[in-house]
Amino acid sequence: MRVQTFTLDAFIDMSPRRFFDLYETQLQACVSRLVWAYPCLAARRPGLRLSVSHPKLFHLSTIISEYRESLNQTPMSTFAKASFNAATYSAWRPTYPPQLFEYIFAYHRRGTGSPTHEARWERAVDLGCGTGQATLQLRPFREVIGIDPSGGMLETARASLAKSSLAAAATRDTSFTFLEGSAEDLSKTIPENENVDLLIAAQAAHWFDWSKVWPETHRVLRRGGTTAFWVYAEFRLPQFPSLTSIITAYAQGNDPRTSLGPHFQRPGRTILERYLVDVPEPEAFVPSGEFTPLKRVYFFGDEIPSFIPEDRTFQPTFLRKEMRWRDLLGYLRTWSALHNYHEKYPDDLKADEDTRFLKEDLATGAEPFDDIRGGDISIRFWKDLREGVNNSEPTELVGIEDQVVVEWPVALLLTTKM
Repeated sequence: MRVQTFTLDAFIDMSPRRFFDLYETQLQACVSRLVWAYPCLAARRPGLRLSVSHPKLFHLSTIISEYRESLNQTPMSTFAKASFNAATYSAWRPTYPPQLFEYIFAYHRRGTGSPTHEARWERAVDLGCGTGQATLQLRPFREVIGIDPSGGMLETARASLAKSSLAAAATRDTSFTFLEGSAEDLSKTIPENENVDLLIAAQAAHWFDWSKVWPETHRVLRRGGTTAFWVYAEFRLPQFPSLTSIITAYAQGNDPRTSLGPHFQRPGRTILERYLVDVPEPEAFVPSGEFTPLKRVYFFGDEIPSFIPEDRTFQPTFLRKEMRWRDLLGYLRTWSALHNYHEKYPDDLKADEDTRFLKEDLATGAEPFDDIRGGDISIRFWKDLREGVNNSEPTELVGIEDQVVVEWPVALLLTTKM
């Protein structure tokens, strides 16, 4: 096999558009372990020369380029901006169903599988807890700590906790605390060693630097403790599978008129889009034998990507929500990439009004109408979906008050400290 040597600058000089094109066409031939190894080396040794076999070349160029770009941003930095509305984010996001936590708690009870193992339920920690949606579900534990780098997210989490009827029942036996901090350094938020029984991350693990997170996980978890990290990826409209390509083009394409793809933070978004398959085993950064091999569980529908590894478990899709079409627009407006897009293209917010369906929408009398009017990229995409439904299923109703089923595929990683 032909081997080529390239400097780091040779990778970086390639245009971002070219990187993403190569990523789409060449990634399947790559070795996922390289995702973290090479960016870490490149960051520490800018003059490093990389000698790689040809099938891996494009993967390295993509990852290193994305990593160089991400050095100018803090992970999840969009959510930490003062202009990001955490309350709106919390209101429109999908909620995790009880089945997810039942699955995780059952895994925690089994632990290492040893006859002498007895799961402990003292302390649980939610890394990247955001608005606290998953944190509150950890009420089987006596103490629960939510950690997030965004003060705005934590304020919303505390407010949600105070108002929640579920919290009122939960807090009788469970104490909840929200602290500002990062998953990579828990020295201030969790200074004690080996005193955490369950460590979770909901829709946050794709931002993690695993060279730091796995050692910290090893430090804070008790023997027999569980790690459960999960993400949900691109939404789908299961009643209308023909629209999946439109959704993918909007979320992953490169056309600035029709796509938000380049405005997601990378490499985090790339790792999410690939359902965490690129997350390395703990033993890449901690002594071998300290953790069980990662159990990779996928709660999918019928559309299973070809890059999903063979050593995996499939479960039925459970993250599903029936919402009004106007609520779907509200969800689309929580995307961090849309926030970033409008920072770069503020004039898009002044685009001419998209008049498709406008007459019918106004005729419903379902005021207020400010949230559904305009012509920005999110409105255009939302109306593309409604138009797509009309074209494929003319009898389906797509008015702003009509219901549509939305689902999200979920990837879950589980491991136990031995």
